[in-house]
Amino acid sequence: MTTATRTGRHPSTLATLWRSTVGKKAVMAVTGLVMLLYLVAHMLGNLKVFFGPDDINGYAAWLRTIGQPFLGHEWFLWIARLALLASVVLHGVSAYQLSRRDLAARPSKYVHQRRRASYATRTMRWGGVILGLFVVWHVLDLTTLTVNPVAEHGHVYQNVVGTFGRWYSDVIYIVAMLALGLHIRHGFWSAAQTLGANNARRDRALKLTANGLALLLTAGFLSVPVAVMTGVVK
Repeated sequence: MTTATRTGRHPSTLATLWRSTVGKKAVMAVTGLVMLLYLVAHMLGNLKVFFGPDDINGYAAWLRTIGQPFLGHEWFLWIARLALLASVVLHGVSAYQLSRRDLAARPSKYVHQRRRASYATRTMRWGGVILGLFVVWHVLDLTTLTVNPVAEHGHVYQNVVGTFGRWYSDVIYIVAMLALGLHIRHGFWSAAQTLGANNARRDRALKLTANGLALLLTAGFLSVPVAVMTGVVK
């Protein structure tokens, strides 16, 4: 007997969609695109470090005033953070539940036939775990400044130089950004398939776009710690 039969009520359309495999894939695709847009904006903001402390510190201060006087100080940032957090949670929960369904439904006799697909799946799973752990570290390092050796509120440039002056911070960041590149490469293509954007004519363009975005974002994010390590930014 189903829940709807016992209670006499039918689940909502959103609940039905969420419980379905197609719905979870759609949630992953949409939230993935939301996070991709954030990453592009975040990378462009990070690159301001190459223009000196006044530029990036001024940019960080401006972010806290977006929407004023309609919005209060830092309201926009908190709205964006909550929306991003919701996207991350929905993306992660959907990925986990789809992974469990896939394992439960996979016949052992098809293991060899599915090896190629499993490689991409494993890359996405482990990449997601690495990125989840990195987000926690990144927030503690450059948002709350809990583990940052400089920890000067409002001085983004100095905090960035301080964190990337430590070898282990560089290693953590580089590993995470390489995982991010692979995640974007596989994720963009999967999202395009889920949302029905791919077809025989567009597949090549979509694959090139996925590779290009992955390469661009990885190189953009890695350029900052590399610049600090080499003394270009100091």
